[in-house]
Amino acid sequence: MREILERALNTAQLLGAGYVDARLVATDEESIRTRNGAVRAVQRSQTTGLGVRVLVDGAWGFAGTSSADLKGAESAARSAVEIAKASASLKHRAVDLGTPVVHRATYVTPHQKDPLSVSLEDKVALLLAADAAMEMPKVAVRQASLVSLRRKQVFASSEGSYIEQEIVEAGGGLEALAVDQGEVQQRSYPNSFGRNQATAGYEFVESMDLVGQAPRVAEEAVMLLTAPLCPEEETTVILGPTQLALQVHESCGHPTELDRALGSEAAYAGTSFLMPDMLGDFRYGSDIVNLVADATVPGGLGTFGYDDEGVPAQCSYLVRDGVFVGYLMSRETAATLGMASNGAMRASGWDRIPLVRMTNINLEPGDWAFDDLLADSDGALYLEMNKSWSIDDKRLNFQFGTEVAYRVEGGRLGTLYRNAVYTGITPRFWGDCDAICNRDHWAMWGTANCGKGQPGQVAHVGHGVAPARFRRVQVRPGT
Repeated sequence: MREILERALNTAQLLGAGYVDARLVATDEESIRTRNGAVRAVQRSQTTGLGVRVLVDGAWGFAGTSSADLKGAESAARSAVEIAKASASLKHRAVDLGTPVVHRATYVTPHQKDPLSVSLEDKVALLLAADAAMEMPKVAVRQASLVSLRRKQVFASSEGSYIEQEIVEAGGGLEALAVDQGEVQQRSYPNSFGRNQATAGYEFVESMDLVGQAPRVAEEAVMLLTAPLCPEEETTVILGPTQLALQVHESCGHPTELDRALGSEAAYAGTSFLMPDMLGDFRYGSDIVNLVADATVPGGLGTFGYDDEGVPAQCSYLVRDGVFVGYLMSRETAATLGMASNGAMRASGWDRIPLVRMTNINLEPGDWAFDDLLADSDGALYLEMNKSWSIDDKRLNFQFGTEVAYRVEGGRLGTLYRNAVYTGITPRFWGDCDAICNRDHWAMWGTANCGKGQPGQVAHVGHGVAPARFRRVQVRPGT
């Protein structure tokens, strides 16, 4: 591997590149899905390739190849240099990467059981057992799924970095779809759309207790069929953990990507309302709102050792005490602000150029026990598990629907409602956050479908949250 990477670096430098990095990536992924008592899909894919990124005359060039050998490395390097030279003729300014970054290291995801070594028979048996446990009248569709992944990557740069990483992921979940007299309702577990995922081994799947949770999931889907519609009102809302994770993703993670703020990302999901001149001054939320980008937290789906520029994983504040203080940055974007990258540059594979991506965007826990929060929130609505989402191209105005809504009555979750939708404006919404549950209720949630870029890339990111309370939220019934 070292020889292949060195061939790419040397070829590009001989052709005039001032900076070169190369990533050799091998990915092994398996997914299994059952539906209504039958195996619907088993997929196992293995890909290997090399991506080469170069700077020539201050402009980027990138090329990838599935021929991960010496000949392929030389060919990809030549193509990357040609692209960079063409780009240089049209550049607006020269790329500045800031201070050189040099690391020689190895990183492996901590895990106990290799998920790809667990037999297919055992995995299918687990899913079919969970599927069967959801069987009951009015449940028309029962689905269960598992995902296992191993990605081995070697990164080398002309600055002298050489980093080997092995990322291991596992996850899965359940969905029950209930139907009666034209009404359709769904319940998912443990996360929206029946899937949670982590950088962990198969022990993460075992901890979900899919079979044990399956009857509750089906029962709640059936209960929703006859539940009253969510009323329209301005009220206090408590967001459950999975819904809050989605809220953080859309209204906190994406707008703090610095390439969006600088205007170099706009076509896919828009730009950002958080401009660089707002750093350190803009009131993003209430005093208790603290958001961090943390690529080091155990189990986070956005956890790794080094990003795809060789920058170490780290934890940095995006919002501290309610004030906007930081971005997700690459070496290039950070340099425009006179700062250093916080390790947020990642690519979805060897065939894609790295982009500024979320790592684990976490809301730090507060002081409240969940039972105490309910006791202090009589009449509020507890909203949980995302069903739909929409947000504008500045990440300001949003509308989210949830699978369930409960009225808080006498310190407990009382009346169940269906089809709840809530709306808000990002800084106003976070400004009305007045309570966050403590570390005992804080957990990581994985988002394995974060899209960005053209051509598109799907990133795996995480969000650590505990239930939180928000005042003056507009809620209405959806469809």
